[in-house]
Amino acid sequence: MAATNALAEAEWRNGDTQVTMQTYLRHRRLFETLLWIGLFAFDWVANTAVVRTDLARAGLPVAAWEPAVWEGSSALVMLALIPVLLWFDSRYPLARPQLARNALAHAAFTLPFSLAHVVGMVALRELAYAMAGGSYDFGNWPTEFGYEYLKDFRSYATLLAIVYLYRFVLRRLQGEAEFLSEGREEEASAPVTDRFLVRKLGRDFLVRVGEIDWVEASGNYVNLYVGERAYPLRETMQGIEQRLEPNGFVRVHRSAIVNLERIRSIVPGESGDAAVQLDGDREIPVSRRYRKTLRERVETGLPGRR
Repeated sequence: MAATNALAEAEWRNGDTQVTMQTYLRHRRLFETLLWIGLFAFDWVANTAVVRTDLARAGLPVAAWEPAVWEGSSALVMLALIPVLLWFDSRYPLARPQLARNALAHAAFTLPFSLAHVVGMVALRELAYAMAGGSYDFGNWPTEFGYEYLKDFRSYATLLAIVYLYRFVLRRLQGEAEFLSEGREEEASAPVTDRFLVRKLGRDFLVRVGEIDWVEASGNYVNLYVGERAYPLRETMQGIEQRLEPNGFVRVHRSAIVNLERIRSIVPGESGDAAVQLDGDREIPVSRRYRKTLRERVETGLPGRR
């Protein structure tokens, strides 16, 4: 009862923030896309203004549209490469225990990243100049690429820093979860008893394991979904699976674990995979690797259901 009251009090105090955060999370991909577009649009406008000012001071005869093409082509290609950067970071996250190795991998990846950026922006510039009845000369490729690579290395590091800062802030606003036994190494692989400690906006309250609908892999974290809320937890999928399995949870995908109590139906697919529909109409994919295990767990009886 005390845990329930604490949860209710925390939710009441943070009501407006909770609504705003849940709205954001429901449309997270759209908002993130708009944020990236806004960032690079600002970069385009600002850099174009700077280049035009520098050219005017130097007295160089350049058409007014040319700096916009130079900076716009660079910003557009860099924007298109953001999903590539995020994909690479998902494979080589900057986190322990492989921080040094993954940092070196990112440093090496800046070379093909920069090459794709330079080739793409030069192609766009050549197209724009051709449409204007002229031609674009990038100059000596080895020299110019070396110059562009130094800038791209810095840009890559900046973008990666923005990504990690954004994730840090988002986790803090969402509220991070911890095991109540956190810090006791000898209990690191022990099953969860019945609750998690959740820190949200500077306050602590409890979330019962039975209230968790499903779990999703998210880089170095897993997200615990309780209704419309998501609580990041620094844990691997294998680790959380071992903790939650005795409490009526089952792995259905390499990136998803579901609460058997929340399953409404299993929808078979055409290629051997499937999907589970949870309460609230949430649909989670089931891969062929875990489909047999899911059926076996369901056939033995869902915990708490008759």
